[in-house]
Amino acid sequence: MPEPTTASAPKPLPAPRDQNLRDLADCIRALAMDAVQAANSGHPGMPMGMADIATVLFKDFMQFDAADPHWLDRDRFLISNGHGSMLLYSLLYLTGYQDMTIDQLKHFRQVGYRTPGHPEYRHADGIETTTGPLGQGLANSVGLALAERIMNAKFGDDLVNHFTYVFCGDGCLMEGISHEAISLAGHLKLGKLILFFDNNAISIDGSTGLSVSDNETERFHASSWHVIEIDGHDTDAIRTAIKEAHAVTDKPSMISCKTVIGFGLPTKAGTQKAHSDAPGVDEIAGARKLLGWDSPPFVIPEPLLRQWREIGANGRAARGRWADRVAKAPDTARTDFERRNRGELPPDWKQAIAAARAQFIESGKDIATRAASGAVLDHLFAAIPELLGGSADLTPSNNTRAKNQVEIRPGEYDGSYVHYGVREHGMAAAMNGIALHGGLIPYGGTFLCFSDYCRPAIRLASMMEVRTIFVMTHDSIGLGEDGPTHQPIEQLASLRAIPHLAVYRPGDPVETAECWECILEAPRQAALIALSRQPMPLLRREAGSENKSMRGAYVLQEAEGGPRALTLISTGSELHLAVQAREIMQKDGVPTAVVSMPCRLLFEQQDVAYKQAVLGAETGARVAVEAAVELGWDRYIGFKGAFVGMHEFGASGKIGDVYKRFDITTEAVVRASRSVLAMLS
Repeated sequence: MPEPTTASAPKPLPAPRDQNLRDLADCIRALAMDAVQAANSGHPGMPMGMADIATVLFKDFMQFDAADPHWLDRDRFLISNGHGSMLLYSLLYLTGYQDMTIDQLKHFRQVGYRTPGHPEYRHADGIETTTGPLGQGLANSVGLALAERIMNAKFGDDLVNHFTYVFCGDGCLMEGISHEAISLAGHLKLGKLILFFDNNAISIDGSTGLSVSDNETERFHASSWHVIEIDGHDTDAIRTAIKEAHAVTDKPSMISCKTVIGFGLPTKAGTQKAHSDAPGVDEIAGARKLLGWDSPPFVIPEPLLRQWREIGANGRAARGRWADRVAKAPDTARTDFERRNRGELPPDWKQAIAAARAQFIESGKDIATRAASGAVLDHLFAAIPELLGGSADLTPSNNTRAKNQVEIRPGEYDGSYVHYGVREHGMAAAMNGIALHGGLIPYGGTFLCFSDYCRPAIRLASMMEVRTIFVMTHDSIGLGEDGPTHQPIEQLASLRAIPHLAVYRPGDPVETAECWECILEAPRQAALIALSRQPMPLLRREAGSENKSMRGAYVLQEAEGGPRALTLISTGSELHLAVQAREIMQKDGVPTAVVSMPCRLLFEQQDVAYKQAVLGAETGARVAVEAAVELGWDRYIGFKGAFVGMHEFGASGKIGDVYKRFDITTEAVVRASRSVLAMLS
């Protein structure tokens, strides 16, 4: 009879180079295990695997002060592999950030606490960006590093001179956005950007060999990065690699760290079970034995906690010296620097909006709103020097480069315009990083149809409530000959569905200026402005500076000859069709009002009385016209209203012919109006 078998004892962990550093790293490992187990969900593998790297980075290199989390010249630390959020939360607690208490860690992933499953910007100090969708943090880090270089070129080493560090995993590098971000960073020679690749060869499904066989180091080499390969648990090698990366000034650095996911877990380390499962009571007990960790859950031995708190204060003296340099800077530079860092605009910037309006009214010409936007930017750039423009290889079409804007080039950052190349997603996420850095206001352009490529980053900008500005031109079938692949049909409805995103679609040049004013006045709101390819008539000719678009919708033309019987609601390039239809209906004896609705989000923020005054009685006839899908318009026209717009994909042809093909014309608006009136009579 065979002898009964017993499970083999786990192999002892390799001896550390430095026992004290291992002990400090084990603080992260213990907190990560305990928090994930308490929540019965989470991702212990990354925090336990990257703890040694984080410990060396924070102890010996990170320039930060936990007592002043918003110090502008702090180093930035991001985890693009945001599922490993307990690594970040543990670091914030250990280094002494005031709002990250041990109670927050005990309530990991619970409603109402600062420790959600993935890091969320503004939930706690020290969280530099919202990550979770893999690859976003990597692309954010490119924007942060670029912003640092631009601000450095403007204000010098004394005021701006810091590094951006980002952790990422295999999943981040599989995502398409990583290719865009890595390529852009290498091209721009962002030498203050250092990426740590958690090279553990494990994904949720199992070995990464199931789905990918890329040579990541060669890939980074090909994109002009400096590449270093190390053992991610060898603290001496980690320190040497970071020093080497610091010495490279003309390339970003990628440190490929060979790690064991879930380092310290007796049976799950190095397997997919360490990625996102609660370890279990027995596994944690085994890990404590392997690590030599005998403290109870959520308890950090006082000597180790004291060391971590000292690490959190390491940068305090550097911050003090920096504050002295700011105080001694020339008055003009200091005033501009401090104003930008507060997120305030120059006091007289609205004169630029007034000048643009006056220019449009004086000209009186038909003009595409993309061209009107370009003219507004010409005025704004002179008034707001922190504007940072760009485009995904569509500068002449997007009209995003203002007069006198200097291009950013590789290694040359004393400019204000970025050529992002055909990297829409990377551009959008990098702009989020720029906005998060502070001191700059990023805007970037592409075609509205390609907002689909930008959407994950647009969504996160809205979630974080940062002032990232997405300029989307060629906003309808009005782009014409390029046809249905490039004609946005469902995009406006899809974008308007994103909470907190202000989607603007101005209906003439004056509204375009007003929309830019609204965008810039909201420092905690992501915005998208949809602009036409085709020329549009000037509908607003009144003098003055009142911004009628600021309430989201307004009565452009009131009904005449009696109480309002019909309300025509429109946006953008179809607004003039509503105006023309009104003329016909008025001649027919139907008192008709035209409502322009450039921004639904702002309109929804108004009180009921204002909404009713703009839209008219609910019993009245309403018709909406927009060259997009109907979705969302039923809120304003009701069950008995009519919609003139798109119900299928577009077609290639001359602009006028395409509008006729889909029956989006003045005549169609009139027919719809008469039909609704007949039904209600």
